[in-house]
Formats: sequence, C-alpha cells, structure tokens
Amino acid sequence: MTINTDNLLESILESLDRVDYIRAEEIPNIDLYMDQVTSIMEERLRASARYPDSDKILTKTMINNYSKNDLLPPPVKKKYSREHILLLIFIYYFKGFLSMGDISRLLKPITEEYFHGDLHELSLQEVYEAVFSMEGDLVSDVKKDLKSSFERSQNIFESVQDDKEREHLQTFAFICTLSFDVYMKKMMIEKMIDAMPQMEAQTKKKHEKKQGETSA
Repeated sequence: MTINTDNLLESILESLDRVDYIRAEEIPNIDLYMDQVTSIMEERLRASARYPDSDKILTKTMINNYSKNDLLPPPVKKKYSREHILLLIFIYYFKGFLSMGDISRLLKPITEEYFHGDLHELSLQEVYEAVFSMEGDLVSDVKKDLKSSFERSQNIFESVQDDKEREHLQTFAFICTLSFDVYMKKMMIEKMIDAMPQMEAQTKKKHEKKQGETSA
C-alpha cells in the first residue's frame, strides 16, 4: 500500500478503496500442501503488505510456528484444509498488533467450537464470512474517522510561518492522532481477551450440556 504525501488524505482514502480480503469461495475446497497454502496467501494478500516487493506474507516457518504455539491445528497427512486457511487469514490480521499468546487465546475457542463444525449450526467458514461481510461498512466508517482526524490536524500549528515545517508538524499530529486511536483500541482488545477465561468457562458448560443432551 503506497501513500502519496503530496495529497496525503486523498491518497489514503484511495488506498482504503483497494483494501480487500480473501473470500471463502476463492479458497479451493480441497486439502492443500503447505507450498500451495503459502502461494494462495502470497497472491491474495500481497497488495496489503507494507513493502510488497520484499515482505513475506506467509512462510513455511511461520506456519510451523503457529502450529507449535497452538494457533493452528496440525495438518492431516501434511495437507491443510479450507478451515486451516481461514484461521491463517485471521492470524495474518491479528499478528500486526497482538502477541502470539493473545492470538492463541482469542482463536482457541473458535477453533475448538467451529473448526470441524460437527456440534454447531455454524461452520468456521460461516463464522469467517459473517465477520468479513462487515468490511464495506467498516471501511466507510474508517474513512469518516480519517477525514475528521485529518481536518483536526490541519487546524493546529497555523502560526508556523514556514510551509514545509507546518506541513511536517501537521502530518506528525495526524499520525499521533491515529496512533492514539490504535493504542486505545488495542488496549480494549487486550482487556476483552483477558476476560475470555470466564467466557470460555461458560462456553464449556454449554458445550457439555449439549453433548449430554445428544448422548441422552
């Protein structure tokens, strides 16, 4: 994602219009070897990388580390299912601002409940599709927030006479505003993850009750 500093706001908004995600139907409905999985991720998420020419979206080492850290169920006969790829997409977005431990705690209940989809009306694919169906509205909301933050940043340092110095300070203020927003949201996410053991206990009781009803 490249930003043109000569027209900062418009360039950012145009970049957001190019933000996309991997749709479930674009993922082959057959089990894939690791090389095939990394190829799909590289092809579909390359445009979102900070440095598209050099950044690695997903590597074999990353996948192995995710499995070792209980973020990803092990493959079956060295092959990965569509559900594996859906989890890898979630991990890709989370890893930019969450620790491996937090991602594991966040995804573990989802994996346990929906990875095979045997005991629920919803499958992991349906969970994924429901979450990402909000993308359009979210991008629209982000654009509005960006415009508001940008306008506020342009209304300060007006007393600075030098145009380049003023522009630099206003851009710095804009980045600080966005950074504080990220900081606050990250803090809220971490607090919700910290509260998840209680939520997991409630889910476990519900799961055990459902199993008991099924066996009866």
